[in-house]
Amino acid sequence: MAQRYTLSNGLTVVFQEQHAARVAAFQVWVKVGSADERPDQAGLAHLHEHMLFKGTARRAPGEIARDVEAHGGEINAWTSFDQTVYHIVIASQFARMGLDILSDAVRASSFDADELAREIEVVCEEIKRGQDTPARRASRDLFATVYQEHPYRHPVIGTAESVRGFTRDKVLEFYRRHYTPQNLVLSATGDFTEAQLRAWVEELFGGDWGRPFEGVLPRVREPEVTRRRIHLRPDEVKEAYLNLAFPIPQADHPDVPALDALAMIAGQGDASRLVLEVKRKRGLVNDLHAYAYTPRDPGLFATSLTLPAQHLAAALEETVRGLTALRTTPVPEHELATVKSLIESESIYQRETVQGVARKLGHYQSAQGDLDAEARYYAAIARLTPEHIQDVAQRYLRFEHAIVTGLLPPGTAFGAEHVTDILERVPQEAPTEAPPRRVPPPPPTPAPRAPPPRDTAGRVVEERLPSGARILVRQEHAVPLVALRAVFPGGLRYETAETNGLTTLLARTLTRGTPSHDAEEISHLIDGFAGSLSGQGGRNSVGMRGEVLARHFAPAFRLFAECLNQPLFPEAEVARERALLLQDILTREDKPSGVAFDLFGRTLFHTHPYRLPGLGEQASVERLGPDTLRAYHAAHMDPSQLTLSVVGDVAVDEVLALAHEAFGASRGQARPPPHVPPESPPTAPRQDKRQLARAQAHLVLGFPGVRLDDPRRHALEVLSTLLSGQGGRLFVELRDKRSMAYSISSFSVEGVDPGYFAVYMGTSPEKLDAALEGIRAELTRVRDEPMTEAELTRARRHLIGTHEIGLQRNSARAALLALDACYGLGQENFQHYAERVAAVTAEDVRAVARQLIDFERSALAIVGP
Repeated sequence: MAQRYTLSNGLTVVFQEQHAARVAAFQVWVKVGSADERPDQAGLAHLHEHMLFKGTARRAPGEIARDVEAHGGEINAWTSFDQTVYHIVIASQFARMGLDILSDAVRASSFDADELAREIEVVCEEIKRGQDTPARRASRDLFATVYQEHPYRHPVIGTAESVRGFTRDKVLEFYRRHYTPQNLVLSATGDFTEAQLRAWVEELFGGDWGRPFEGVLPRVREPEVTRRRIHLRPDEVKEAYLNLAFPIPQADHPDVPALDALAMIAGQGDASRLVLEVKRKRGLVNDLHAYAYTPRDPGLFATSLTLPAQHLAAALEETVRGLTALRTTPVPEHELATVKSLIESESIYQRETVQGVARKLGHYQSAQGDLDAEARYYAAIARLTPEHIQDVAQRYLRFEHAIVTGLLPPGTAFGAEHVTDILERVPQEAPTEAPPRRVPPPPPTPAPRAPPPRDTAGRVVEERLPSGARILVRQEHAVPLVALRAVFPGGLRYETAETNGLTTLLARTLTRGTPSHDAEEISHLIDGFAGSLSGQGGRNSVGMRGEVLARHFAPAFRLFAECLNQPLFPEAEVARERALLLQDILTREDKPSGVAFDLFGRTLFHTHPYRLPGLGEQASVERLGPDTLRAYHAAHMDPSQLTLSVVGDVAVDEVLALAHEAFGASRGQARPPPHVPPESPPTAPRQDKRQLARAQAHLVLGFPGVRLDDPRRHALEVLSTLLSGQGGRLFVELRDKRSMAYSISSFSVEGVDPGYFAVYMGTSPEKLDAALEGIRAELTRVRDEPMTEAELTRARRHLIGTHEIGLQRNSARAALLALDACYGLGQENFQHYAERVAAVTAEDVRAVARQLIDFERSALAIVGP
């Protein structure tokens, strides 16, 4: 149960013990965001987020990140309009140390002038990265149009001009005013006792900080919207980004629960009204999402669409028509019941991780000043009626006050006059009889189950079915949730240039129709189970994943199995998903980092299927149809080839009985895997460049890697960790010391066949040559010089700790179990990861670096201006 208390200096502490995993999460919520900045401080709250971990009186620059990672933890931060949040997740045996680091950073950050100058350059790189992202540009336009006076109109990150103007004195002035105990909330969750926490907090956060609280600065109030606002502009985009928004109240307003439900009904998930009508049935948009954004001050209700420019008028018209229907007609009781169940289930899913619980506690206490606000919110959700939904739709979705913004591809013939016509005409049209919505009734609440036997909790129970299917079950009773993961060998590795994109299209259509249910019914059933169900495709496998509340496990399992065993791949659904996939291929250039990785794959691999892009190419995807998908499914997704894992609050006997029923017999059409000839490594350096007019250049430099079963794999992970992370060499040398990038990382991608080891970096074009030289220097150093014992310890502990942190979710454990079994790695890979990483020596790391880092066998891909 969550608890709250206040220190004598005014610091508020909220906490909850949670002992399911040996992990603890600590978050400091500073009740200041970009909306609290003066005009001359634009971006200063965000700069503090960057600077707080850059050194204190007790810890030198870089030492904080190294200390956290050396004890298996993760450290990060984020800034919003209303808060700045600093968080650490760490193994509970090091919980006090993690809290000490967080306290030291918040209480005594040094704001070294040289560090500040370097970090300002890093933030400017982050600003450029945002300029290369169309969705961020579209969001900036939306907020700048909705808010004419209020500071929400400014980007949180600031501008390059404002950020470059900051001095240490300006930073300290902001810090001393806002970073005081009375303006902070400490949120703590995890494997500790109340007595331990109280003692640590008093020691580390107590006493006089010497910075008296001067109160919250008043914000400019936004005038009431009295007319439409339309802002459309041409942009270098491949598809249009359109937003339709309306002003709504702030987070603590009593209408917020109804507005959240309205947004979910309108456009959240495949079963929502606008997604079904505008995207799935009419094929007018590539993506659509509705949301109610309710920050500290009045927010907005918005529907965001990405779509081909030629569909702008039709898509906006259908969106307005769908929102008008919510104003004029009450939603059916069963539709509202499903949405209420989905919203209520969010609190259950949040309980899977300590950081999720800490974030929830910190949010309610800092944003609404009261932990009880959560209980009041869910009580209000439970009381909602169709009349409540219609009432808020009528009061807030007022088209005479609508705000419409959009980024349009060059030459698009769609302007303010078209928007005005639609907003005035469509709501006045006589409502037509809407087609009946085939919404299945919510699943009945099952009778209480007898507690399952607990003697297998935490152990993996494995059984081979007569078909050959391999079933793995792991009981975990901490949270009433269940995760399922089905895996078959396949994926990109089974594709050719002629069938490239098959895995992605197949994964997207597995849940789009079976003999018992069409696509719409499947979407509604999944929502009724308060869960998720989707196909999954990768480089080496294909399959399905699902998550569901434990009380709905049996019917959800049967639906999962039917989609996996008997997908119909209906012509209309395949055509619809193929069109969306082709649009994704067309718009790849809007994501230049992804373009860089596609180019790298084609540069490193010349014959192996790993050279192919995961989405496919236009010509190959256009050839794919239902017959191709059915043939692949029959040949490579038979129960005899299946590995299925089920993890969560289940009874082993029930799972095995259901698995026998669904997967016990082979369909008899399975084919052997295709022969994939090995590819010889490069015999000379390879390089390719793709020109794109963007603010940043993106580079990937890499080398042939190892297989999933290679005994060097763990040493390679340690090598990558030595280079990556906030305490890694690449981050420290090229980002912290030389301000070359906001984003830089190294990683190893293993496969059934050898993958690659690579470094990625996004940087300004004028820094590209120096960045590449710096990367080469660090790779040379790690190959030619032994790592220190301290670096080795940090890397090993970081890998082990983040592995444990990542495995808090049932879905993560299910994925590891299924994939390891499918690839022949065995359960021991899951069970013994920590000891295998701990056994890696410095010489192992240096040996794998010498074997792989060979610039004569390298591949370099560059994308940028």
